[in-house]
Amino acid sequence: MDPETMLDRVLNVGVKDGNIAIITPKEIEGKKTIDAKGLVVAPGFIDTHFHALDGLSLKLAARDGVTTGMDLEIGAIKVDNWYKAKEGAWPLNYGTGISHEGIRIQVLDPEVELPEWADAPVLLGRLRAEACADGNCGWQDTESNLEQLNEIMRLADEGMLQGAIGFNSTVGYMVDGVSTLEMYKLQEVAAKYGRVSTAHVRYHGSPKNPQAPIGFQEILANALVLNAPLLLQHNNDFGWMENEDKLQKARAQGHNVWSEYYPYTAASTSISSSFLQPEMLENVFGGVYERDIYDPIDDKFLTKEEFLETEKKDPSRLVVIYNQNRKLWMNDWLKMPHMTVASDAIYSGLGVDSWDVPYEEYKGHPRTAGTRAKVLRLARENGVPLMFSLSQMSYWPAKHLGDAGLEAMQVRGRMQEGMVADITIFDPETVTDKANYKMKQQGLPSSGIPYVIVNGKCVVENSEFKKVWAGQPIRYQVTDDSKLEPLSKEYWLKKHAINNISVDDCSLHANEHKHDHHHEPQDNK
Repeated sequence: MDPETMLDRVLNVGVKDGNIAIITPKEIEGKKTIDAKGLVVAPGFIDTHFHALDGLSLKLAARDGVTTGMDLEIGAIKVDNWYKAKEGAWPLNYGTGISHEGIRIQVLDPEVELPEWADAPVLLGRLRAEACADGNCGWQDTESNLEQLNEIMRLADEGMLQGAIGFNSTVGYMVDGVSTLEMYKLQEVAAKYGRVSTAHVRYHGSPKNPQAPIGFQEILANALVLNAPLLLQHNNDFGWMENEDKLQKARAQGHNVWSEYYPYTAASTSISSSFLQPEMLENVFGGVYERDIYDPIDDKFLTKEEFLETEKKDPSRLVVIYNQNRKLWMNDWLKMPHMTVASDAIYSGLGVDSWDVPYEEYKGHPRTAGTRAKVLRLARENGVPLMFSLSQMSYWPAKHLGDAGLEAMQVRGRMQEGMVADITIFDPETVTDKANYKMKQQGLPSSGIPYVIVNGKCVVENSEFKKVWAGQPIRYQVTDDSKLEPLSKEYWLKKHAINNISVDDCSLHANEHKHDHHHEPQDNK
């Protein structure tokens, strides 16, 4: 099945040198044969919201059919080093963007000791904790001055030079600290390279003013005036329908903008997140701690007192947050064009080398293990065309990123001759998720996905994960051609304003020019 051409036939597929060499009704032979009778041979699933950055969580994603996992929400700092650390040691294709949160820590929390590189496990853990240890979370609460903003912009530009997929912002966690100017200028940094900006937006999920769609409008307006690609992340909360309406209208005008969802009624984040504090959870979201906040490590819902105590002792602990409204919306997300499936998969915390840790030891959100299989199951149960689901999981993520000039995505997400052999093979009648929120079951692997092929190599074979380091980097070419324009009032006025005419007397000025209403504007060089 190929979502781009709508090909849906029983054919033989030949793979050679990591690519799809032939698709034919004729019999073909190879060194290895997979009997896919009764199964669907589909383009590998592409995840743009992927924090599964250690062994256990990665093998769960592979068992769920993922061939490419990119963290385009948290992102990373020191992007070139991040890619080098994965080279030859990763089973799935990997990619990242430059982290807004990370570069703010670098500039606004200079006391933090930085590693050679940092991504979600380090940023959400040690770096956040160290940044807030003095009682001042600069990355979260401090508005940058002009000098600091220029340094933040420089670091974002440095990420682009190192091949970052885009600019990744968790502005929803930095509502008080990030000015609208900072957000605009950083989206502009990415736009100068034609790259995507992504965001966990301000006021995400808020049903009260300022409502969630206001946060989306900020980044959408920036993208439209910059004529730049935009990805709205996990648009599966309050305001999602309004956001999708605007995205559809923008796409109809030719803009490269899209969104994501994951098919679960609960979210997951750090216990110290500002929107989980009583004044937000109770007063804005109408939440109740003992009903809505679940600790997967201690396997229980937390009272308000337990929550505050745990937050103080372990501010980086991940908790699960239930959202009762998602039950009403979930089946609608299955049918939304260009609303792509992205898991927001969470790392296990058991280390990069946790390949041999049993699945039952995973403690976290079941979306890490079951997102794609759950979408396929729900689509089957609700009569959603399978080709549409494959578009959500494979083709549309590749299409939008490819249209932003990311060459590695122009040859993925499709079952066509000449494309990269990232292939997921599954049983459409039985594929299902197994993971749930109970202890020892949060990391149960999906079933009905017996083969996953990455760059022509089997990473999952007969429903068993293989330690095959088949992953390739998904990134732009490294360059030294910086497009950075430092920000200053004088520079901006020189670029955009006409030269002032110096006069001592306004009435004299008016009299002298009263007959000259149509003079040409002065050259502003």
